[in-house]
Formats: sequence, C-alpha cells, structure tokens
Amino acid sequence: MRVSAAALSADESAALYGVALARKGIQPVWIEVQNTGDHRYFLLSPGVDPNFLPASEAAEAYIHGNPRDVPTGLDERFRELAFHNPVLPGQTTSGFVLTNLQEGVKVVQVDLVASRRATTFSLFVPVPGFQGDYKTSEVFMREVYPRESIVNYTDDAAFRTALEALPCCATNEGGTKNGDPLNLVVVGGLDDAFPALVRRGWTPTEEKWSGAIMKMVTAALAGERYDNAPVSDLYLFGRPQDLALQKARDTIHERNHLRLWLSPMKYHDKPVWVGQISRDIGTRLTTHTPTFTTHKIDPDVDEARSALTEDMAYSQSLMQIGLVKATAPAPQSAPRENLTTDPYYTDGYRMVLVFDQKPTSLSGIRVFEWNADSAHAVDSAGARR
Repeated sequence: MRVSAAALSADESAALYGVALARKGIQPVWIEVQNTGDHRYFLLSPGVDPNFLPASEAAEAYIHGNPRDVPTGLDERFRELAFHNPVLPGQTTSGFVLTNLQEGVKVVQVDLVASRRATTFSLFVPVPGFQGDYKTSEVFMREVYPRESIVNYTDDAAFRTALEALPCCATNEGGTKNGDPLNLVVVGGLDDAFPALVRRGWTPTEEKWSGAIMKMVTAALAGERYDNAPVSDLYLFGRPQDLALQKARDTIHERNHLRLWLSPMKYHDKPVWVGQISRDIGTRLTTHTPTFTTHKIDPDVDEARSALTEDMAYSQSLMQIGLVKATAPAPQSAPRENLTTDPYYTDGYRMVLVFDQKPTSLSGIRVFEWNADSAHAVDSAGARR
C-alpha cells in the first residue's frame, strides 16, 4: 500500500469547489491510495475526521442556503471530487474527504480495511498559507549539528547522565540570565512524537508578524481563543526555540504552551528534543518585552509537566516515561523568577517522554528504571494530580 495526503488552504478549496468552504469551517483533505496487493480495501472517513461531512451534505448546505449564488452543478462537483470506495487490487484511487478546518498542521489518519485485515497510516501534513514560526523543512530536515557531533545513546544510564548534564533553564538571547526551567525531554520525530501532539490538540504557533499581532489584539479585546497565538523567544544552544506548540483554552489569556529545541543527542536513533512547558493563566503589563505585555504563568510548572504526560498517555504513541534531575528544587516558599519576573516553583526534575509508531495502551507505558528516586518522582507527579 502507498498513501499520499494533502490539506487544502482556504484559497485552494474555494478555487477547486467554486464556493468558500473555509467560511463554513470545512477543509478538504486529498487522499490517494495505491493498492498493489490482491485485496480490495475501504477507506474509513471517520478516521480522517470523526466529524467529517459527506459530500452530499456539504453541497446541500450551499444549495439550500444560497441558491442564487451557487454555481450550476455544484452537487455533481462535490460528488466527483469525493473519495470513492473501494480501492481495488492493482488500482490507485484518490479523492477528497471533507473535514473540519484546521490551520498550521493536520494529522491525517488513513485507516484502510479489507476482509480480516487492516492497515493504518498517520501522515503529518502542513496546511498551506499558515505563517508558522518554523518551516517544516528547516525544523525536521535540516542538519542542525554536524553528524560527527551527534551522540546516539543506547545505554539508559549514559542517556540519563547526558540529560542531567543539560542546562537547567532557558535563557535570554545573550545567555546572561536564566528564565523558565527546562523541564521536558521529547524523544521522537515526525513519525511518532509530533503526530501524537497534534492528535491531542496541540497546535503550532504563528510568526510574530503584523497579522498575528492584530489577531492577538482582537482576541484579547473580544475575550476569544486564538489557537495559534505566537510565543516569545527563549534561548538554548545559542538559538531561539526550534518549535513551539500550544493547547488553547477558552480565551487567548489561557493556554498550555511548550518550546522545543533539537539537541545533539539521539536515543536509539530517535531525535531528542529539550523543552520547556508551562501554563498561561492571564496577561499583564511588563517592561521586559517589546510589546509591554506578557502572559502570566501558573507558578506550579510541575503541574503543566505532569498534565502533558497524562495527555500524551492518551495518544497511544507514548512508549516510555521517566524523570531526571534538572535543577535544584525551588519550593513554594522560595520560588524563582523567569525572565519576565513571574515566580515559579518546582521539584527540580524534567520529564522524559519517549514516543513510538507502534500503539501503546495505558497499561503498556513503561517507566525508566534509572533508580528508586526516579520511580518515586514519577509516582509523586501522578499523585499530585
């Protein structure tokens, strides 16, 4: 089996269908399946989007809603463009599934079933037109480090030692002042870790361009959410974060967000990302940013770390977890401050999340057995929640 997929931008879908699908929150996803086997397969559209729209329903909504403005033959056009089952042996079938609109990136789950067999593909698809604060080819495909400088760890004890030797915190651009603690390690890439994050509702952040700033102002004044709101830059390895993701809440003032930096390490051939995660709980004025405003973080940064771990457990892609020492503890009675003077307290550990393509149930997630303290810390992190 060979599968390809693409998500259309608002302009692309309007040009193809003749109506502005994005205005109704509809996004066509093109899927092509090449079947070189000897069984006929059926694509399950709910796997692509549990709330997908059949072509006939979407066409009827336009025909009955704006009959004078609808192009002639719209219903036939929708049906022609739709993906049609089955995919016969030796044949290639392609077409569109109408999904709910999503900016940035989209995980396209392609589930194909035949008699007494099934196969699944998870494709990580960029959405055209989105001005993310990263470029997929740069973040995931470039060689950030010389190959000879990358260390591939296969021994757990050595891996733990390397993780504990990392800096305690992200810094300002000059590296002269510590900011938020580096409390996260993500092991995985485009095949496992990042599809898992997107499936659980984590979205990429936009560049800090004029359009994004206007969206932020509008969302703040209206008290609305902004799923792709930009984040400020923090620094590690001499550069700002390679990737930032967030899970928006009811308004722009509240969100969980994380920053990730690709490290010069691998673990069993998987890329290792060092990260910082915290929860925004409001906004306030400050003289420490160019815009004179900043998000206020929940001072319990360990809670955000634990919440992400539990969230990823439901992705079915989380294979192994563990805690390693990152910094000296900062108790609630004596908190530290980040670069914008928000206080935070922590037990001093960073969570290690190892992902894999093979599905893992909740009971199948393993814990690194580095030492008794590490296992106790994992248990304590869960108990706190």
